[in-house]
Amino acid sequence: MTDPVLLTQGLCKNFGALRVTNNLDLRIEAGARHALIGPNGAGKSTLVNLLTGVLKPSSGKVWLNGEEITRLPAAERVWKGLSRTFQVSTIFPRLTAFEAVVLAICRRERLLRNPSRLLSGCRAEAEEAWEFLQRFGLSGVADRQMGELAYGQQRLTEIVLALAARPKVLLLDEPALFAAIENLPRDVAVLFIEHDMELVFRFAEKITVLVAGELFREGAPAQIASDPDVRRVYLGDDDDE
Repeated sequence: MTDPVLLTQGLCKNFGALRVTNNLDLRIEAGARHALIGPNGAGKSTLVNLLTGVLKPSSGKVWLNGEEITRLPAAERVWKGLSRTFQVSTIFPRLTAFEAVVLAICRRERLLRNPSRLLSGCRAEAEEAWEFLQRFGLSGVADRQMGELAYGQQRLTEIVLALAARPKVLLLDEPALFAAIENLPRDVAVLFIEHDMELVFRFAEKITVLVAGELFREGAPAQIASDPDVRRVYLGDDDDE
């Protein structure tokens, strides 16, 4: 078995007396296509926030590429290869899609300390940004402001911005645009949350089921689909969605 690119050991998160992540051991292999599913309140988004540094764990550890990152801030985790999608149209609504991608690349290279600084000097980064936009079919809206893009174009741009950081692990919270990400290179591991089980079984090679903040089941799609306990607590009960 190869070394995992992302690993948690005994990860816990408490909000007061409420424990929303309970002693969670998660292993993401390099190049994985790994789905995280579970009923509402299972702790899926909390786990993503713990992995990315948005939340600090109450106990336990997080490892990325063999290095412990448990206490690293979110920005440092991005530079070390852990990236996620954000709704950037609400953060930079007046930047064009092209400017937003150039900015992401310049920040990756640590060329800009101030995000509001002019990007005119980033010629090589601009070329890379244009290649990204072309690859994902966004060159036609490159000069449109993020706040003016259609919803699908915004979500696609979010994926481009996450990939611009050259991650080893990409975290997607209900990505919806599987046509755009199913051809990602295998040097990027993908951990995604998605409620559409048809998409999960089509895209995932391994599935982790969370229930009440705990790892309930884990395995290949066929194993998860046929597990009667999984069907009881999640797949077979639409009210849990």
